[in-house]
Amino acid sequence: MEEASLERLVVGGRTLRPTAAFRSYWRLAAERQRMFFRRLRREDPPWTVDPVLATHRFTNAYRASDRVSQFLINEVIYSQTSDDRSMVLRVLLFKIFNRIDTWRYLESFGPICAESFEVTKLTELLDARMASGDRLYSAAYIMPSPKLGSSRKHVNHLRLLAQLLNDGTVDRIAAASSLRNLYEILAGVHSFGRFLAFQFAVDLNYTPLYSFSEMDYVVAGPGARDGIAKCFVDADGLAPEEVIRAVTESADQLFEQAEVEFESLWGRPLQLIDCQNLFCEVDKYSRVAHPELCGASGRTRIKQRYVPNPEPMTVGYPPKWGLPTATNPVLAATARS
Repeated sequence: MEEASLERLVVGGRTLRPTAAFRSYWRLAAERQRMFFRRLRREDPPWTVDPVLATHRFTNAYRASDRVSQFLINEVIYSQTSDDRSMVLRVLLFKIFNRIDTWRYLESFGPICAESFEVTKLTELLDARMASGDRLYSAAYIMPSPKLGSSRKHVNHLRLLAQLLNDGTVDRIAAASSLRNLYEILAGVHSFGRFLAFQFAVDLNYTPLYSFSEMDYVVAGPGARDGIAKCFVDADGLAPEEVIRAVTESADQLFEQAEVEFESLWGRPLQLIDCQNLFCEVDKYSRVAHPELCGASGRTRIKQRYVPNPEPMTVGYPPKWGLPTATNPVLAATARS
């Protein structure tokens, strides 16, 4: 790994010139992580004096610490013992809708498993929920509808899952040999596309089915590409994944160069997926903090407002990571690295 600094980052033999947004990248990561720990320790809000973070919603520095990821890990994956096919099905079903109350509603009628998966039954349940005015999908990202014969998106998604169970795709997913192989199988699924396929691969990698490192592979989403464009004036022609890897592998050095103290996740460094997400977040952050910097999307506003949630919080991570499986304020205050 070549020497890196905030003024000099070498990627693919090229020396990139960072902008002011690259310094904000590290400050954003560190402050968002401090906000996470402050809330975990049950300190009273406000949890930050950063005016942008205090006003707008941003994800955590670590993807696995986000509310939906926490629910996936603790309630969908590790809440009960599942066979391999059911584990894959449960993760994909939850992530397609990506909405906690939709999952809780479906599970209130019985645990989701491959053996008892019935499109007709689940369609009736979701039809009733939609008719009552409840939303089925999260607004976090656009979920394209598979073209499987129905005018209703949720029906097509249920049909897609049934198809994946029947045509061997679920078995191939469960038997994936690497994170990249897992992504490639998912990218071949009708309607998923590159961005969702990689997000789903990361979600599945939380399960006990795999032992892939999050440093093995990354795919840059559109938000991360915009963030990279704002952080560097001359990154054109470089694969964004190369930039993400260079930044991730140099993170400790770059935090020091930025004179920013970063509290890791109980000794776990930022991984490729985390730094990919942080590029997406610095794209948003820069719309307010560095409005003179333009990305490809041309967006100038941050849509979602931040509202502090004072509810007590506990977190749990995949046991294979070797982190505390369930944290509380005392543990969080004493176990930080």
